[in-house]
Amino acid sequence: MSIFSYTFMQHALLAALMIGACAPAVGSFLVQRRLSLIGDGLGHVALAGVAVGLLTGAAPLATALVAAVVAAVVVELARSSGRTGGDALIALMLYGGIAAAAVLAWGNKRNSAGASLGSYLFGSITTTTTADVWAFALLTGVVLTLTLGLAARLFAIGDDPVWARAAGLPVRGLGVLLAVLTALTVVVSMRVVGLLMIGALLAIPVTTAHLLTGRFRLAMLLAIGLGMAVCVGGLVGSYYWDSPSGATIVLLAVGMYALATLAASLRRRLPLTPSHSESQP
Repeated sequence: MSIFSYTFMQHALLAALMIGACAPAVGSFLVQRRLSLIGDGLGHVALAGVAVGLLTGAAPLATALVAAVVAAVVVELARSSGRTGGDALIALMLYGGIAAAAVLAWGNKRNSAGASLGSYLFGSITTTTTADVWAFALLTGVVLTLTLGLAARLFAIGDDPVWARAAGLPVRGLGVLLAVLTALTVVVSMRVVGLLMIGALLAIPVTTAHLLTGRFRLAMLLAIGLGMAVCVGGLVGSYYWDSPSGATIVLLAVGMYALATLAASLRRRLPLTPSHSESQP
């Protein structure tokens, strides 16, 4: 615990806890709707927003947030209208975002924008500042309040949108809200796991939790706990191993998923203990 006596590690710990809670909360509904890869697409668009910030001298966090939110709303409206499939839209964001970021960074190469993009691509949690922590706290509070408060409604539009619409729920409005929350989560997480790996933190803790329980709400809470655990564990591991924080966090999440898969397989193979009524002659 002595490593947390350093101020930069204290900032990193707070950021890790917030991202670890925020990403699986949103990811639970994305996995349910089979849109877990949308985090990667928005991450690439946010990268283009970061490049705009570096090019113009504006705050990269703000420009990335604007770019990701606009893209999220456009994608959700297009997807819900049925004109374009979700996978095609994600592909457009993936390739269009990274291409735009590359062009903007190349045009600003004299100011080393390309090098600055590296910390956003792969994460650099130990560079988290006090201002970053406050910004993360605000965005995380918004995301957790809305996802947990509207969990039943968000679940309904993902489980059966036809029933949800018949029940009077604003299906499109809730879908747009979830898209915006995803964009907020991507931008909050980019300093921790990096924009290239944010999709993993949105999806892996959630799929791991669903291996351990079949109840959605319980799986959501478990995924939040797992997300916080892998973020803090990856932070500590990256400090001692001198490895990239984002990659370490994702590898730890993958390892946890592998252990959960093994546990679920063993549980299915083990014979069930007969109940008292079944054991009676």
